[in-house]
Amino acid sequence: MRTFTLPGTDIVAPNVVLGMMRIADKSDDEVRALVRAARDAGIDFVDHADIYGAQPHACEARFADAMALTPAERDALTIQTKCGIVHGQGYFDFSYEHIVASVEGSLAALRTDRIDILLLHRPDALVEPEEVARAFDDLAAAGKVRAFGVSNHTPRQIDLLRRHVRQPIVANQLQLSITHAPIVAEGIATNMLGESQAVTRDGGGILDYCRLHDITVQAWSPFQAGFFTGVFLGSPDHPELNAVIDRLAAAYDVPPIAIATAWITRHPARMQVVLGTTSPERVAGAALGSDLPLTRAEWYELFRAAGHIVP
Repeated sequence: MRTFTLPGTDIVAPNVVLGMMRIADKSDDEVRALVRAARDAGIDFVDHADIYGAQPHACEARFADAMALTPAERDALTIQTKCGIVHGQGYFDFSYEHIVASVEGSLAALRTDRIDILLLHRPDALVEPEEVARAFDDLAAAGKVRAFGVSNHTPRQIDLLRRHVRQPIVANQLQLSITHAPIVAEGIATNMLGESQAVTRDGGGILDYCRLHDITVQAWSPFQAGFFTGVFLGSPDHPELNAVIDRLAAAYDVPPIAIATAWITRHPARMQVVLGTTSPERVAGAALGSDLPLTRAEWYELFRAAGHIVP
């Protein structure tokens, strides 16, 4: 498993992350088997959110109940969680009160005294960055949050926060897969009139912005064909792409899911892949792509086979 020190922190992080979004209905044994498979593969970083599950903090509590971490086991994990989406209400809230209350709820549910990384989940159109800054200051001063980041934010939204927030923004979690890759593809088709790929959809080159500002991109839904439209791996809707994936998987002697992981981890931005699967076997297979050395030719072949333009 390839690791790196997350810029702006002292956290040594793997480039593949175990997502906890779908564990609410899993038994203790199933959760433990999932985490064990991740740890065996070198993944010691778990991703939560306060809205995961049928009730607020449900997946965080399910994780804590199943794992019953000792202090040493807790210290061996990096725990990331998110806040800002109001559970079941259809709106977002970056107020001081909501951020602090969410963190308190996460700490209680996770049975821990600190969150390693807190992300603001989706942009709040009514954000008052001074409120966010005050919340971050208080949470950092109390030792309740070690580092802060965002999710699904544009460059200008991050700039607005950074004007007031004193702590570095260390991560931005964005949807990215071979087939859902506007943050990569738009730059390749720049200035191509009439091509939808050339349209800037994120407010101005979010991937390059994050690289310039030492913000780690965390790729969510790395195997989804689109916005929650099903996976592309093995899908009859993507025959050309799967033919290339299967050929490369055979050549590298890894499962196809490892090739899908490697397409993201091969990028020099040092992105992290956030797995959403609850299958220990798929976690182990995906992890094999962590440092798989795809060549430039192979990376671009996958990109073209997914339907993107390479002028």
